[in-house]
Amino acid sequence: MITKIDHVGIAVSSIDSALALYTDVLGLVVDVTETVEEQKTRTAIISLGESKIELLESTDPEGPIAKHLERRGEGIHHLAVQVDDIEHALKALQEKGVRLIDERPRKGVENTTIAFVHPKATGGVLLELVQR
Repeated sequence: MITKIDHVGIAVSSIDSALALYTDVLGLVVDVTETVEEQKTRTAIISLGESKIELLESTDPEGPIAKHLERRGEGIHHLAVQVDDIEHALKALQEKGVRLIDERPRKGVENTTIAFVHPKATGGVLLELVQR
């Protein structure tokens, strides 16, 4: 079901400010920046080996990233794992009684399909399933 860690999502107040560390200091390169209207986020994707770092900035003061920043501040927001078949993965989790945020997949960045598993089901970690 899970093939690898896809990315680590990091909530930031400002992508432009956060990028100074990742590009200027660490020497990493931004692959793409993209706004996902449905999720009220602006993202910057940075490849790092086989995985990625996803910086997440809210585009709406009522969006999920804005609420996360309000409650917890900047930092790790979620861990994303890649799956071959997200529909199958969600069905298997549901059959095992795993609490989900998304019972059906939705659009993610870079033409992906995503779904979130509730942190209460994973020991406090927001887990994102990603199908590329």
